[in-house]
Amino acid sequence: MSLLVVGTVAFDAIETPFGKTDKIIGGAATYASLAASYFTQDINLVSVVGDDFPQATIDQLNEHGIRTEGLQIKKGEKSFFWAGRYHNDMNTRDTLATELNVLMTFEPVIPESYQDCTFLMLGNLMPSIQMKVMQSLREHPKLIVMDTMNFWMETAMDDLMKAIAMVDVLTINDAEARQLSNEYSLVKAAQKILKMGPKYLIIKKGEHGALLFNKEQVFFAPALPLEDVFDPTGAGDTFAGGFIGYLARTKDVSFENMKRGIIFGSAMASFCVEKFGTERIINLDQEEVESRVQEFVDLVQFDITLV
Repeated sequence: MSLLVVGTVAFDAIETPFGKTDKIIGGAATYASLAASYFTQDINLVSVVGDDFPQATIDQLNEHGIRTEGLQIKKGEKSFFWAGRYHNDMNTRDTLATELNVLMTFEPVIPESYQDCTFLMLGNLMPSIQMKVMQSLREHPKLIVMDTMNFWMETAMDDLMKAIAMVDVLTINDAEARQLSNEYSLVKAAQKILKMGPKYLIIKKGEHGALLFNKEQVFFAPALPLEDVFDPTGAGDTFAGGFIGYLARTKDVSFENMKRGIIFGSAMASFCVEKFGTERIINLDQEEVESRVQEFVDLVQFDITLV
């Protein structure tokens, strides 16, 4: 039961109140694949980079059980690059540079060896590309999870609506949920978005946790209170990777198991923000992951006596 991850593999340059970096490894598919690799070792990656992307990083992905046959390397071209500066609250940021480079002509190719995928994670990409990926698979995966953002709501709404109608789980943040639905209440927003086609909706609220909805139920998971948040870049993608990686390991896509997946995804995201880029999540061990998940379990459990 393989997991196919499609999205960006890229360079970032990040500035936060805790410091700044030069070019470091980033990209939605990078974060999601690494997070998922702690739960399943059957991960196939589809993305594109330029020949400026280091082979050592590709080797690290392979060491995590992530196959890179579907990673296109464009000779003479540069990888996607994003630079941003976070404000003191770490919830808002300014984009300093966006260089699409190889993404401008990216046409995803699904290798034959990837065609048996059971789980599909569509990272934040142009909705038309996300649809092409879904249409290029011979068999419909057991579960399709898709991430998107406000930019596509503003520039490619028609394609975005078509893509949303094709997936099982949509993941967006609270501001994007309000924008997509034109509803301020997240409960009303969720009800409206679920009518667009997905069976489940995850609304990410950053340091305030995450909400999971289907048409009848809602589940809330808090975020783990952390002393220091160094860099929130990639936290949402890491969350999504942990979520779908856990579901791929357990082969259970029920709402009850998705609740557990939310906890595992939140645990992985809490690691991500502790250092810049992928530095923290690339060097975890299984004991650390299990301990962090237990912290979440302890956080949400309580005893109460009704008088």
